Amino acid sequence: MSNAPQLYARISADAALTQDLFRQALQDPSGALQRIVALGEAEGLPVSPEEVKAHIASLEDGDTKQWLVKARGGL
Repeated sequence: MSNAPQLYARISADAALTQDLFRQALQDPSGALQRIVALGEAEGLPVSPEEVKAHIASLEDGDTKQWLVKARGGL
């Protein structure tokens, strides 16, 4: 079972981190993805880039969908 949902919840709970990742994704999508993977390792919730992409794609949240559309190039 993937840790992506739990990691997403932790990241979403931190508004400053969420904004920072969004900004990074606009300029460096693959770097943002690697940062999310590194955050997962640091939080004890290891995820692969594929798990992160699959989880984000499965969300119905409008803001997240907008992020995904803008960052699609690296994700």
